Amino acid sequence: MPCPYDNMPNLYFLFGNDEFAITRKLKEFAADFTDPTSADMNTARLDARSTGEDDLNNAVNAMPFLAKRRLVLLENISSKYNNPSARKKFLEFIGKTPESTRLVMYESVEPRDAEKHWLVKWAEKNSKLIQTRAFMLPRLKDMTGWIVNETKNQGGKIEPRAAEMLKDMVGVDTRQAGMEIAKLLAYVNWARAITLQDVEAVCIVTSQQSVFDFVDALANGNGKAAQHLLHRLLETEDEFSLWGMVVRQFRLLIQAREILDGRGNQNDVARALGVHPFVAEKAARQAARFSTESLEYIYHKLLTIDEGVKTSQVTLDLALDTLVVELAEK
Repeated sequence: MPCPYDNMPNLYFLFGNDEFAITRKLKEFAADFTDPTSADMNTARLDARSTGEDDLNNAVNAMPFLAKRRLVLLENISSKYNNPSARKKFLEFIGKTPESTRLVMYESVEPRDAEKHWLVKWAEKNSKLIQTRAFMLPRLKDMTGWIVNETKNQGGKIEPRAAEMLKDMVGVDTRQAGMEIAKLLAYVNWARAITLQDVEAVCIVTSQQSVFDFVDALANGNGKAAQHLLHRLLETEDEFSLWGMVVRQFRLLIQAREILDGRGNQNDVARALGVHPFVAEKAARQAARFSTESLEYIYHKLLTIDEGVKTSQVTLDLALDTLVVELAEK
């Protein structure tokens, strides 16, 4: 059977603020391999921030082993190639990517920055070489429909009122919504449609609320409470899913702080960021407890931890514990 991607470009750029959708698309590329053994041997997952030129060159130009193609997944390209000279050199390099390699680049990009992104502009002039795909979070008013469709994608059904209630709980957090849907479908054993009562029983206390509480404890300098909440979350959540929620929360706080500094209020936060009023109220309240400088410092620390974890320099649970101690002392 021919590969579905045989006649498609071997360069891809996935971008947007819907990290859940981007992650799912990356899994589709990985599923292109029919043999799990050859998949591991022919897949390289790289973070541009910590990948040297030689390592990237070796990953892209190596010959496939017992497979038609290699797959190279490269994230955070703008953090590494952050000036015209570096970007020109990088574009020249990827333009020579061999046909035996599929190079998939991806990173978080806000909607307002998408059209002017340097790689998007390059792709517009080189459409035969590269395919781009934007993955943006749905608007809050569209989230109920998104939940209905995602439930179908996961092999089940959900009643409209139940989807509406779940939307009120998660806002436009598609990753959290996807996890809640998975829990709900397991709860009903895929035997019937998810009801309002099921959502109330399974999702009334969400991990996102615990993340809010965790950040509250950090804002108050209460390291003991923050560590207690962190360990409780680590017992119930996948650590990388939890990490994603923490990073998104601080990204939300930075954006909310900018709106507040511009004399906006929580309603402005809800409208500008496309979050539920409940989330906007909490984000605005938390953001007011931090200075812009402290939020930027914390976010920089999170990026450093992310790089350290992905390069196996530190485990995620230890890095989070260390971060809590440091922030509590500050």
